[in-house]
Amino acid sequence: MSKTLIVMRHAKSSWDFPYDDFDRPLNARGYKAAATLGDWLRAQNLAPDEILCSAAKRAQETGAGLNLQSPLTQIKELYISSPEILQNYVQQAHGDTVLIIAHNPGIGEFVERLATTAPNHERFFDYPSGATTVFDCDIDDWSELTWHTSKVAQFVIPRELS
Repeated sequence: MSKTLIVMRHAKSSWDFPYDDFDRPLNARGYKAAATLGDWLRAQNLAPDEILCSAAKRAQETGAGLNLQSPLTQIKELYISSPEILQNYVQQAHGDTVLIIAHNPGIGEFVERLATTAPNHERFFDYPSGATTVFDCDIDDWSELTWHTSKVAQFVIPRELS
């Protein structure tokens, strides 16, 4: 048995509002990117069984903008979290296909540590807004997820999907 892990950085956020970082919303480009990423996930038959999402506003808006029918769990600890915290939450997941939405630098470091081999893509290591990696994980249970054991099946950024 294997599992599929989709790792997404929140879409492009706005700096035009006088909010705390946690409360920053998406900008117009971010809303469009979230919808585009949702369309892409559906076209790839990658509807997650569950979504683990940072409770920050821009991550929540990204998750909602995907327009997936998957249950979404808000997790405050995924806001500006370390790769270890991200791994811990994924290790507690239940579905066969799980999507996690969080922030850099942790989310970028997380995908680097999970990958057996990085994809040949110039943007993988800076993990821009909306970057999405699909991993094939050769595990029976999420608790078995360890570093450098997951195969990158796909890597996309929203700009390439438009």
